[in-house]
Amino acid sequence: MGLFQKKKNMLPERNSHIEANLANSKIYVKDVKKVYHSAKGDTLAMDHVNLNVLENEFVCIVGPSGCGKSTLLRMVAGLDEISGGEIVIQDRHIIGPGADRGMVFQAYTLFPWMTVAENIKFGLKIRKIPAKEQEEIVDKYLKVIKLEKFRNSYPKELSGGMKQRVAIARALANSPEVLLMDEPFSALDPQTKADMQLLMRQIWQVEKPTILFVTHDIEEAVFLSNKIYVLTSRPGTVKKEVRVLLPYDRDLSLKDTEQFIKLRKEVNGLIEHESL
Repeated sequence: MGLFQKKKNMLPERNSHIEANLANSKIYVKDVKKVYHSAKGDTLAMDHVNLNVLENEFVCIVGPSGCGKSTLLRMVAGLDEISGGEIVIQDRHIIGPGADRGMVFQAYTLFPWMTVAENIKFGLKIRKIPAKEQEEIVDKYLKVIKLEKFRNSYPKELSGGMKQRVAIARALANSPEVLLMDEPFSALDPQTKADMQLLMRQIWQVEKPTILFVTHDIEEAVFLSNKIYVLTSRPGTVKKEVRVLLPYDRDLSLKDTEQFIKLRKEVNGLIEHESL
């Protein structure tokens, strides 16, 4: 079974009016607005945000602090409500969380009383996948994240990087149509972070999931993605879509190349101007 085998979505509504020229879109964000209401008045956090993520793309979202990157990801996940516009996965409008979307957070979200294998298996049990198939899927992803020897270990016995590997495996094991990642490597030390970036890129190169990835790290965004959306300061909107025309096969030595450095400086310059 492939990582991202197509399956029925939990959201029943299918929409036939989505524009024909978006037939290859996996995630379509159109004129999305986010307003926070309080006793002191309304705060416009995001306005007229437009994104188009194609099937199998690895897309990163970057921008200055407070621009709404994580909020946008949570709205795509169905965890936060939009105040205007629309978000569509394939041809289904997002009205709440669904099994079609896997989410990996910055914080380590493993169940401490479960072993590594049990954590990966958690969603499969809820879906009542046959026990034999559960074991096959767990074996596959333990190999993908290179933690076969830690199958029966508990989260307290793992390093931060290992915990995030397990969280990624747990998300992938459920074969979501889209993988959403909210700064998953930001708490790691530099070497572990670089190792995780390489692993994530390798997983994408082999399995081709559709990934929407939020990060503050410009170097990380350039290394991982084939497209970057740069957001403006609040109210956040898309300032520029940047194509990452770097070699398909990547290793960490790519970060020292002239082409990589030039692209990193371009994206960094776009964000620096927002902070002035």
